[in-house]
Amino acid sequence: MKGVCEILGSGTSVGVPMPGCSCRGCMSGDERDKRFRSSARLTINGLEIIIDTTTDLRIQSLRSGLQRIDAVLLTHNHADHVMGLDDVRPFCFKQPEPIPVYGSKETLDWVRGHFNYIWEATQIGGGLPRIKLNPVDSEFNYEGVCIIPLPVKHGVMDIYGFRIGDLAYICDVSFIPETTFDLLEGINYLVIDGLRPKEHATHFSIDQAVTAAKRINASQTWLTHISHDSLYAELVQTLPARIAPAYDGLKFEFEA
Repeated sequence: MKGVCEILGSGTSVGVPMPGCSCRGCMSGDERDKRFRSSARLTINGLEIIIDTTTDLRIQSLRSGLQRIDAVLLTHNHADHVMGLDDVRPFCFKQPEPIPVYGSKETLDWVRGHFNYIWEATQIGGGLPRIKLNPVDSEFNYEGVCIIPLPVKHGVMDIYGFRIGDLAYICDVSFIPETTFDLLEGINYLVIDGLRPKEHATHFSIDQAVTAAKRINASQTWLTHISHDSLYAELVQTLPARIAPAYDGLKFEFEA
């Protein structure tokens, strides 16, 4: 079945432009250099699946015209990837069932602890997100869609990317285990972390992302989680064939 991936955000944890910064990247007039925090929207057979609930989720939802959220996939528990979870509330108002949220046990335990008000409401009013936490550690099926968690390292953290059909989304990665490379066999479309030219302790640099992308050998790769150090128009000129920077609002089809 056909799916559409939309990049809701392609930026790093502080976004681009970064508050208080007047560098070339932050002052760029190119819309492709204006980056919300990294996340994606997958539309598959009428289902709307979100990868990560960033701190920009409200404005990302408005900009993309999102009308519902059927499921959420969480890569890990860092603030820029999960702290927008409360912004699923408006979707809960008009959806009869709780929104299923999938992620590792560690990530969802953190969510339960830090969003404890969802389960420990003490007063009526205001509304609460209605979500159901579903820990996963291997391939699972959501409404006919096969989803494969992709274990990777983010510094010392064990986190997830996700594979859906011939698409893989791997954000915030500094190391891909051999067993995960095996799970990536046959990928046609890859979205992968490429933070900046300089190496970083917890993210792939652009060169490291390119090296991983060449090994995975997708038909097309897009770099995401891009910092203000790279301007789109310059970066796209330096990358090999079939590898390009992602940008907010990018859409492409894949086979789910």
